[in-house]
Amino acid sequence: MLKKLDILIIRSFVGPFIVTFFVSLFVLVMQFFWLYMDELIGKGLGVWMILQLLFYMSATMVPLALPLGILLASIMTFGNLGESFELVAIKSAGISLLRFMRPLLMVIIGLGGFAFLFNNNIIPVANLKALSLLYDLRNSKPSLNIKAGQFNKDIDGFAIRVGEKDRDGHTIRDVIIYDHSSGYGNDNVVIAKEGDMIPGTNKQVLVFRLKEGWRYDESAVRGGIQNYEQKRIYFKKWDKVFDLSSFKLSRTNEDLFKDAYQMMNIRQLNERIDSMGKDDQRIFKNVCNYLSPYLSFGINVRDDTAFREKLDSSTAVVAYDSSFISYVPDSLRGRVVDLAMSHIRNSKGLLDISASDKKIKSDNLIKFNVEWHRKFTLSFACILLFLIGAPLGAIIRKGGVGMPMIIAISFFILFHIMTIVGEKLAKSAALEPWIGMWLATAMLLPIAFFLINAARKDSQIFNKEMYLRGWNSLRKLFAQKSS
Repeated sequence: MLKKLDILIIRSFVGPFIVTFFVSLFVLVMQFFWLYMDELIGKGLGVWMILQLLFYMSATMVPLALPLGILLASIMTFGNLGESFELVAIKSAGISLLRFMRPLLMVIIGLGGFAFLFNNNIIPVANLKALSLLYDLRNSKPSLNIKAGQFNKDIDGFAIRVGEKDRDGHTIRDVIIYDHSSGYGNDNVVIAKEGDMIPGTNKQVLVFRLKEGWRYDESAVRGGIQNYEQKRIYFKKWDKVFDLSSFKLSRTNEDLFKDAYQMMNIRQLNERIDSMGKDDQRIFKNVCNYLSPYLSFGINVRDDTAFREKLDSSTAVVAYDSSFISYVPDSLRGRVVDLAMSHIRNSKGLLDISASDKKIKSDNLIKFNVEWHRKFTLSFACILLFLIGAPLGAIIRKGGVGMPMIIAISFFILFHIMTIVGEKLAKSAALEPWIGMWLATAMLLPIAFFLINAARKDSQIFNKEMYLRGWNSLRKLFAQKSS
């Protein structure tokens, strides 16, 4: 009997989960595409390049789509069972809700383990491919688009104006080409009545086959004297070739992005965090070495711990009953003051550099720690949102995509907002990285236990009739007191 119920609940969950997961993934990918749409449209990107970018970005969105799909599917599954009174029949047979949830919980734990492996092994590679490709696409030149009646300066060193452009897309009239590639201004001008735009076979060049026109050429500087010699050449037919190689998408070496924290797995993050911890200790030793020539106090202290003890000791500084400069002979005061100011400036400069280096390394260390915890928090989110979704569905007792969808999205938005807030607080050093990254889990876990307890007791917290009865009782109470 129990094995059949286990198979029933798993089968009831699989269908809604597959649908909700892919719908959630599609919505998240489209959100990314809309965000960068303005920067990608108009650059002549091929279909294959767009599909590559969408594929890699889809992989990076899986850690977010998986918990949302689990939350939606669990609410819909238990809501359908409650709406058809199957949960009531199961409870009447003496099977508790927790026992009924157990097979699905095991499945969700397995999905959480898969999410961790995916986060640790696939996501770094997907981030590397997606972000490097996105960087190249955002920095690529827009495709050449010559419009009638407008000057086009997309080709470096040229300004092109076409008076008219026929519907065939290649016949042009009243053509003016300003060539300032020499660096001396518009010293070469081409004017033609008409012509044809002919793209090269490899799309690396564009040929303007011009007819009935003039070339105006002004000579460059000769012999250090600006002797401008003007030439005018008439042509019946002339080909002007433009190099379009700069419009071709050039790929950046992916090795330049590999040191970013988003591109690393747990092992690489551990190595980098350990290395940064050693660098932090090295900074303190460097400060000691920097300042020891200026604050020697009679001996050169090279150990940072001993150096701090030397600074803190009361015997390190000699007490004077008046200004120290009054004990210096008049003939040496200027040199002493200049030397002291020079030492102070050098010390301040060295400390500023060390402080800036320490701030950069501390910020990077926090980011690497945040990414390390993210590998686990997004995986645990699958289990957490199931523990919220399953009892919610049992309490609501409504299937479909109406009320369950609204409640599921509300809880997911709450979880996502708290995750972002915790991450921002951690990166700003307001909280420890582990506290910031587990903040959302710590706040939602008590809610999950509360909902599980409410579902076990068949609570009516989502039954509007209960709130109406309470409101009516409250109105009667106020009516009695006023009378």
